[in-house]
Amino acid sequence: MLQEFITTAIKELISDQYEVAIDEVEFQSTRKDFEGDITVVIFQLLKYVKTNPVQLGETIGAYLKKHVQEVVDYNVVKGFLNLVISDQYYLNFFNTIQLDEEYGHVNPDLSNGAVLVEYSSPNTNKPLHLGHIRNNLLGYSVAQILKASGKEVVKTQIINDRGIHICKSMLAWQKFGNGTTPESENIKGDKLVGNYYVKFDQEYKKQIEDLMVNGLLEEQAKKEAPILQEAQKMLQKWEQGDEEVVALWKKMNQWVYDGFDVTYKALGVDFDSYYYESNTYLLGKDVVEDGLEKGVFFKKADGSVWIDLTDEGLDEKIVLRSDGTAVYMTQDIGTAIQRVKDNPDINSMVYTVGNEQDYHFKVLFLILKKLGFSWAENLYHLSYGMVDLPSGKMKSREGTVVDADDLIRNMAETAGIISEELGKLEDYTDAEKLILYRQIGLAALKYYILKVDPKKRILFNPEESIDFQGNTGPFIQYTYARIQSILRKASVTEVQEVETNVNLHIREKELIKGLVQYPEIVQQAAKQYSPALIANYTYDLVKAFNSFYQNVQILGEDKTDFRVQLAAKVGKTIKLSCGLLGIQVPDRM
Repeated sequence: MLQEFITTAIKELISDQYEVAIDEVEFQSTRKDFEGDITVVIFQLLKYVKTNPVQLGETIGAYLKKHVQEVVDYNVVKGFLNLVISDQYYLNFFNTIQLDEEYGHVNPDLSNGAVLVEYSSPNTNKPLHLGHIRNNLLGYSVAQILKASGKEVVKTQIINDRGIHICKSMLAWQKFGNGTTPESENIKGDKLVGNYYVKFDQEYKKQIEDLMVNGLLEEQAKKEAPILQEAQKMLQKWEQGDEEVVALWKKMNQWVYDGFDVTYKALGVDFDSYYYESNTYLLGKDVVEDGLEKGVFFKKADGSVWIDLTDEGLDEKIVLRSDGTAVYMTQDIGTAIQRVKDNPDINSMVYTVGNEQDYHFKVLFLILKKLGFSWAENLYHLSYGMVDLPSGKMKSREGTVVDADDLIRNMAETAGIISEELGKLEDYTDAEKLILYRQIGLAALKYYILKVDPKKRILFNPEESIDFQGNTGPFIQYTYARIQSILRKASVTEVQEVETNVNLHIREKELIKGLVQYPEIVQQAAKQYSPALIANYTYDLVKAFNSFYQNVQILGEDKTDFRVQLAAKVGKTIKLSCGLLGIQVPDRM
């Protein structure tokens, strides 16, 4: 790689001339208002060499021009050394690109173990909504990026299938359902169960109001509402293994699982394994006992077990109640350990969970480290911000969420309306149109969410996301389709090698520089767990291609063969990078 050649040469120069060894050299892309293709950050070297940054830049630039054949010129702007790289280098690189599934793997080392990526992890009392969509898209994309970077990946989720919230839906169905089923109502099972969760909340609020009218204070009324007490009794029966309650629980949960599967398929995400809270909620107790013996935990006078994390800037955290029952932290400790037992190759885990759980994961990771698990050094919380709508926040129990299925369908419908207005689908059958609208709608949704840094809160505007101009999924798809149209006109069926004795137009060089960056971007995105890096790289590549398309004649010129091959490789790179985001690119639009 070019950066490796340059780094080696700079290290040799600094060692010979200044008699010091440097650890690394920092690079960045040259700013568009300066001449150059790659920039060396001189400021970073001043901690080794005490001199004027411009003088040091001139010294290094002259040395590189003389000793590194790829460097043909340079200029220094303050503390930045801008290097001009030869056309020959880029053309040689262009001919070596193999755009297959391995492209982007930079020295993959599977000996580091597999990465487990957890995402989705819904409750079985309601359908998936817009918040789940961001979670699923982030988790799935990060898994794809890690795989592309050369890692072995296991995609999983833990389904929250027990607890009082599940019993609320079950009880409401018992009381008000009259035996209805997804088939009898012609509705997805997760939606049916979610409706009864909303029904429970409505009845609960009515009972609270009635109790308050009869003189109870609000807090007392909330506790004494009969329907809540019934739900609590149902939970106790479930925990005791009551056959009737367990049978109802299994039936209604299966309705939900069937509904989830439809949504996952529509969204284009999948999983390699599943964990269920009903199987994991007792895990971790034995670990707590071991931790007590090792002095990791301590027991209070009432018999409850805690860990003291005040030295870490946190506080004391309970891991076992005085009655011996576990808390969520205990369960998560046990589940993490169980996952490694189930998948011995796992050496790191990524938890895709909203930022309201930041503190929880800090504590979890610290506890696992203190318990002595080597893989605990490689745990990462993929924390993300909420998704808001122009109309405000979503609330599941009030039935004001944006349903995932409805959103996916509405995105496709909006894509259809806009596409029809553009009037470029005359030769499409109705079936082909529906497939295309769905691809465009999903691309708009996925790209809009994934182009934003995960930690940032999103205000999602569906209409704004479906735009065939600007930083959007449909714009990227349209550019890919444009490239395929060029290839059809040129009758290109496969990418071929081109001559390396041509002089590159500035637009051609910019495109090849974009192709050069792809493997590095994949590695950066994997290291930072950030689909946003892939999304914005893809947009930049698409912008560069459209600039090339508008300023350079591709067909009918002396360089037609080269430019067609360049367009083909750009198209393949767009398809690869979109695949990491879970986005399909149609051949025609």
